[in-house]
Amino acid sequence: MKVWSYLVVSLVLFGGVNAVISPAKAEEVCKVTDPTDTPLNVRDVPNGKIINQLKNGKEVYILEIAYDNKGRPWTKISGYHKGKYRVWGWVFREFISCYKR
Repeated sequence: MKVWSYLVVSLVLFGGVNAVISPAKAEEVCKVTDPTDTPLNVRDVPNGKIINQLKNGKEVYILEIAYDNKGRPWTKISGYHKGKYRVWGWVFREFISCYKR
């Protein structure tokens, strides 16, 4: 009985049953992975005017996915540069790789 009492008190004090049996949630991370090993062009709209470039390995967040008139996937991305969050624009979706951290 003492063991169960300690268990119940521990569960109440340290976050309940869910804290004991729930696995930690993995965060999805996306990075620029242009196979040409050149900076990735960032555009104002899907397949539009080039407004910026990002280097391979840059962490990004996917905000939106759209398709151009040829059915190719594009994604609107954002991220941090020098500590400030910004929305960069649109990139070809195939050049962004995502995985669980």
